[in-house]
Amino acid sequence: MYNREIFISELEKRNPGEPEFIQAVSEVLESIIDVVNGDPEYLNSRILERITEPDRVIGFKVEWEDDEGNLQVNKGYRVQFNNAIGPYKGGLRFHPSVTLGTLKFLGFEQIFKNSLTTLPMGGGKGGSDFNPKGKSDSEILRFCRSFMTELQKYIGPETDIPAGDIGVGSREIGYLYGQYKRLRGENTGVLTGKGRNWGGSLIRPEATGFGAIYFANRMVAAHDDSLKGKTIAVSGFGNVAWGACMKATELGAKVVAISGPDGYIYDKEGVSTPEKWNYMLRLRSSNNDVVAPYAEKFGADFHPGKKPWELNVDIACPCAFQNELNGDDAEKLISNGVKYVVETSNMGCSTDAVNKFIAKKVPFGPGKAVNAGGVAVSGLEMSQNSLKYSWSAEEVDEKLKRIMGDIHTACVSEGREPDGYINYVKGANIAGFKKVADAMVELGY
Repeated sequence: MYNREIFISELEKRNPGEPEFIQAVSEVLESIIDVVNGDPEYLNSRILERITEPDRVIGFKVEWEDDEGNLQVNKGYRVQFNNAIGPYKGGLRFHPSVTLGTLKFLGFEQIFKNSLTTLPMGGGKGGSDFNPKGKSDSEILRFCRSFMTELQKYIGPETDIPAGDIGVGSREIGYLYGQYKRLRGENTGVLTGKGRNWGGSLIRPEATGFGAIYFANRMVAAHDDSLKGKTIAVSGFGNVAWGACMKATELGAKVVAISGPDGYIYDKEGVSTPEKWNYMLRLRSSNNDVVAPYAEKFGADFHPGKKPWELNVDIACPCAFQNELNGDDAEKLISNGVKYVVETSNMGCSTDAVNKFIAKKVPFGPGKAVNAGGVAVSGLEMSQNSLKYSWSAEEVDEKLKRIMGDIHTACVSEGREPDGYINYVKGANIAGFKKVADAMVELGY
């Protein structure tokens, strides 16, 4: 039998200096420990020890030349965490904050997120502490070629299929895939998020935001409510926030806030027109990483140095970074009467914040369920590559909607408590865990 505190203490000893990873495991363990302790096969197979240890961690140096001819060196990683139900699948993140601990947390979360999609994908994550901000296209090209020269030794369409993440968009995926093809001489679905003309899927850039709003739509319906007329605060202004704004508008809600590192804007008219969505794309590609110009262009209010969680809104959607919404933010939202919290970024809420929402019975959708839309469409891109076929945007969107509905159903099935409250955190963790754990037992690892 497992004791949660003892297990986490031992895990910390084996993984020092990796607080995000410990946080992710702790949160999952809180939900699943009774399930594990109640199943002799899980206990005999030592599932907890095995599922919290990556299959392998690959580290390498990335040497590249800047425009001045100076040699630069960055760290590169690929964490192949668990492939019990399919090949490793997870994004690449290029950001100065990237550490091994960050990627282990993301890879661990990816196991259960991918499991929830019902698609045959294992969990992995990778990236580098390289910062693409302020770099020229030529510098990014040289970095990507160097990064892929090493990474290509460990990936393949039936082994490990990376995708994009923070700092890795369509440009970077193109450069990475071009180098893979150059070295391997193959046209294969080894990366997802590819360009439409060379193997990509329609609506992939929008998929995470679309999926989050589909989940939110099912969440409010489960509480005899409607998304129509709801006000939403979104953090970030990148792909995820962009997709969320579009789909929320389509389904009758109104996003009134987006944010950046410089602060947030409040747009009482809503971020709800093609002109505004296109301007978000321009801001994102400008390399300035600020959202203030939106306020100037559209007459919205700009609040420098603040987060949108102080607003009185119906739904909060953290869409940017891990632990971006903390306990104090949660208290502000609760006191302002927030009705639903939809964690659209990976572990976007701190443990303290999550606990406060659950304690107050605020329906809270965790990231591993809510933001699975991106990897779901990546999985659909893999299917299209295997079929040598391309689905229409409407077909992909309908499949995404169904997948997010299935994820919501699984969360409700495993997460409904005796008083009727739906603990989506518990439901997502148990549903995602059982599929992977059962596969590990059945495969006789």
